[in-house]
Amino acid sequence: MAQQTNSHLRNLAFIGNYLPRLCGIATFTTDLCEAVASAYQETTCFTIAVNDTAAGYAYPPRVRFALDEKDVASYRRAAEFLNFNDVDVVCLQHEYGIFGGVAGSHILALLRELRMPVITTLHTVLREPDPNQREVVRELAELSTYLIVMSQVGTEILQEVFQVPEEKIRLIPHGIPDVSFVDPNFYKEQFGVESKHVLLTFGLLSPNKGIENVIEALPAIVDNNHDVMYIVLGATHPHVKRKHGETYRLSLERLARERGVEGNVIFHDRFVTLEELIEFIGVADIYVTPYLDPAQITSGTLAYTVGAGKAVISTPYWYAEELLDEKRGLLVPFKDPFAIAQKVIWLLEHDKERHATRKRAYMYGREMIWPQVARRYMETFEQAFEEQRQQPEHFVARTLEQRPVGFLPEICLDHLRRMTDDTGILQHAIFNVPNYTEGYTTDDNARALIVPVILEGFGEHEHGDIRLLASRYMAYLWHAFDAKTGRFHNFLTYDRRWLKDQDTEDGHARALWALGVVLARSRDEGLLNLAGQLFERALPAVLEFTSPRAWAFTLIGLQGYMKRFLGARDAHHTGEVLAERLMDLYRVCSAPDWLWFEDSLTYDNAKLPHALLMTGPWLERNDMVETGLKSLEWLISIQRAEQGYFVPIGSNGFYPRGGERARFDQQPIEAHSTISACAKAYRETGEERWVRYARWAFDWFLGYNDLGLPVGDPTTGGCRDGLHSSRINQNQGAESTLAFLLSLLELRLAEHVIDGDA
Repeated sequence: MAQQTNSHLRNLAFIGNYLPRLCGIATFTTDLCEAVASAYQETTCFTIAVNDTAAGYAYPPRVRFALDEKDVASYRRAAEFLNFNDVDVVCLQHEYGIFGGVAGSHILALLRELRMPVITTLHTVLREPDPNQREVVRELAELSTYLIVMSQVGTEILQEVFQVPEEKIRLIPHGIPDVSFVDPNFYKEQFGVESKHVLLTFGLLSPNKGIENVIEALPAIVDNNHDVMYIVLGATHPHVKRKHGETYRLSLERLARERGVEGNVIFHDRFVTLEELIEFIGVADIYVTPYLDPAQITSGTLAYTVGAGKAVISTPYWYAEELLDEKRGLLVPFKDPFAIAQKVIWLLEHDKERHATRKRAYMYGREMIWPQVARRYMETFEQAFEEQRQQPEHFVARTLEQRPVGFLPEICLDHLRRMTDDTGILQHAIFNVPNYTEGYTTDDNARALIVPVILEGFGEHEHGDIRLLASRYMAYLWHAFDAKTGRFHNFLTYDRRWLKDQDTEDGHARALWALGVVLARSRDEGLLNLAGQLFERALPAVLEFTSPRAWAFTLIGLQGYMKRFLGARDAHHTGEVLAERLMDLYRVCSAPDWLWFEDSLTYDNAKLPHALLMTGPWLERNDMVETGLKSLEWLISIQRAEQGYFVPIGSNGFYPRGGERARFDQQPIEAHSTISACAKAYRETGEERWVRYARWAFDWFLGYNDLGLPVGDPTTGGCRDGLHSSRINQNQGAESTLAFLLSLLELRLAEHVIDGDA
């Protein structure tokens, strides 16, 4: 029975996967929560579990809330639940792959809203993270009072790679069951392996486990020791099984037959209880962990077996190097069956050395048993709680102005689907009903294509539906392209006739913008191949264009193209020419009181500075970035009402230099272009004011405008067509709806701390 003690903390919440979900994080979260609850029975412990399936799991009462992994709204509801339940401390179990969003960024939406301290246990710390993974850990460190790692190498990487201060890091070992040091022969009869030497590997099966290398080693081992049995314990990892079935397990069985050792391998295809696991570990003479990935800072299976006093042979991943140091186990090179065979044979032939290794491992594991680990976690919880009590201002929920993104409407595609038929998205609507008479435009179908491509990366919507929409809009662009002229047609009637006299430079360039987004973001090989072909065929025509906005749309699309095809010289040259044209316009037109590219402000204005902000970095032209920032700042300043809200340039006359500015009709595309440009300015500078500007412009959709009326409709995802002097245009056409959805997606990209251009 665990020793009971007291704490002044009343309510603790743990966030992570939880049994009966089958994974290592679920086992750890369950064991940690139960260990703390057992040792501190006057403290209430409960869990927020993460579901990776719609059906969820049959959780025990300890789980009081379940997150939907891919639905960011459920993370916000969980934050509200935790705040409402007066939780003292939250303990998060972090692994990139268990949370939704790019690099698991959904969890940040939860943490940003919490009013209590957060302690985060990092189960993975990467020495070479990609930019998204780096940014997630950076914000995790900012939002957490302490970060817990289970190995010294983890603390070193946090400091060296992520610049986390040493005082913010706690090293607490992986918890293990408290078991006796017993002779393996004690368990062998019940497993039917009496008089055998038993090798064991356990854990959820997946191809990165390297078990094939042990099977490859078995012929040499069996030639030397005929009585060796190798037990492989564990079900196939659920995610692997969903995608690939039992392919890996079957390949291992086939390999054993091919090597003639099928009589020496036992597969136990199931997820066992802790009691059963202890018996399986007990029967092993040697535990083998042949993992293939060196970048692993913890392993529950290795911790369990070392703590149980097993002789261990392991590949030298980071955690194994540390845990098996000082002769607590033996290391072999990665993917080296010969070395595995040598070490197994040596240990079986040298009983004295094998038992000495076991004793060193067992004694080392005494500090890792769950009661000790629970005590150290509780000490950390209490330190964090005391810090909050003494400095409560550090834990006050941030205001909208302080947060990168406040509460946002959920993304709803109902109206987008309503406006889309088998051809593409229709151009106009009568109220919220599609207007067939007006047909379709390439302008709208290009912008529509961007929506499902970004959403697929979020993972929040059913992929089949999202991919169907993306395919439909891409098919429209393919159909719209005229290979003879190298131009996109723009207007298509409802009876499927192109009105060729209405082709526009902007429609062509918006298609290039959308294709660039596909090339930068999509994981669909078909979309990528088609987008690449179309982009290359359509790009040359742009050099003949005279519209500055067409140049800008093209430059924004080129950003995505150049990310995928960095060495494309023709595209690089086109980018240089178009960007220099914008710079020339600015040099000619700008003055201290008119920091702009033209002698009038018209439509989609912010796209001009946005294009320079996109192009300057990859052309290594700081002057372009500076011009983009300066002109965007000026544009924002003249679109601010005296009351402080966003007032876009009206389309009923626009704003000629030295003339009267049109207050109405205000168009949704102006809000979107401003939001998009500000988001890019933030990614380029890291200055939070640009995110505040983006949110300020988005609030125009929600009713912070001249009429005080909402323009966007979050319940359907539709958007009204503009703001007149005395009323709102109630029609919800494609351009307005897409401006609203794309604006929301821009802010979601900021919320998910991922690079909106990548």
